[in-house]
Amino acid sequence: MSEEKQRRYDQAYLRMAGEWAKLSHCTRKQVGALIVRDGMIVADGFNGTPSGFPNACETPEGETHWYVLHAEANAITKLARSSHGSQGATLYITMSPCRDCSKLILQSGIIRVVYQSAYKDREGLEFLEKAGVALHYLPLDL
Repeated sequence: MSEEKQRRYDQAYLRMAGEWAKLSHCTRKQVGALIVRDGMIVADGFNGTPSGFPNACETPEGETHWYVLHAEANAITKLARSSHGSQGATLYITMSPCRDCSKLILQSGIIRVVYQSAYKDREGLEFLEKAGVALHYLPLDL
């Protein structure tokens, strides 16, 4: 695929991840993720509480509940319940991964991460870079 065509696809998938983020019930930050393999979306996710929990992500004081799942973790665990795999896939995410999610990304076989904005802690990106995962920062003007 040409570089220009890849960029157009990257932008489109990031826009879709942005739409998916809007499904989150979190008030502090809404994050969306898509996992794409062989030109197909094989999983999606947004940050939120586990199934069966109330949708409120934050305490009345505004702190995020410890059990809230990040968008990429939701997408990876959804993929684990499917018949699809993530080996060689690309993760599109509206915010770069934290260090805990970076471990899941690496272990799942994702080889490329395209993100729209950077998380406050860059350790996740540094870990993935050290592990050889291709990282692409792609800010979108929506």
